[in-house]
Amino acid sequence: MTATTTEFAALTGTYTIDPAHSRFGFVARHAMVTKVRGAFNDFDGKTVIDGDRPENSSVEITLDVASVDTRNAQRDGHLRNNDFLDAENYPTIEFHSTSIAHESGNDFAVTGDLTIKGVTRAITIPLEFQGAVTDPFGNERIGFEGSVTINRKDWGVNWNAALETGGVLVSEKVTLEFEISAVKS
Repeated sequence: MTATTTEFAALTGTYTIDPAHSRFGFVARHAMVTKVRGAFNDFDGKTVIDGDRPENSSVEITLDVASVDTRNAQRDGHLRNNDFLDAENYPTIEFHSTSIAHESGNDFAVTGDLTIKGVTRAITIPLEFQGAVTDPFGNERIGFEGSVTINRKDWGVNWNAALETGGVLVSEKVTLEFEISAVKS
C-alpha cells in the first residue's frame, strides 16, 4: 500500500517513539563467517511530522549505550568498554535529523548527524513508511522501517583482532536497523 499525499497530510504532529514496539539494532560480521545481531534496549526519541511538507519534519533519537544487548553478556561487556563504544565516557549515541526528503511512494530519506563516541558524522537513512493506525487504546500510531550500512571506524570504533586464517574478527561495516513505532502526542 502506498500512502497518498492526503494521507501524509493527516499525519502532521509530534510523535514519541514507543520503546515497547520499536527496535534500534545493528548487524556486524563475526570471524568473517557469520553475523552477530544486537540492539539497544533503552532509548528515547521523537519525531515532528509535517505531512504537507515532509522537508519541515524532524527526528531526534538517543540510545543508552549501556543497554547494548547481543544476547551474550561477555560480548556486551566488551562492546561497552573503550575497545568499542566506551559507555563510561560516552553514555549515549545520538541522531538529529538535518533534512527529510520524500523520495516517492512510502520512501523517505532522513539525513542527519549521528554521534558515536563524541564523533559526529552525517548519514542518510532510507526509511519506508509502514502505515498509520489508531490502536485499541485510542493512540494514533505510525511506523517506519529501514537500514543503513556505516563503517564503524569513521566514528573511532577501531578495535579488531586478526584471524590466523586471514581476515579479522569483527567487520568494519555495520548495518544499523530501524523499526520504529511512534505515538502521536
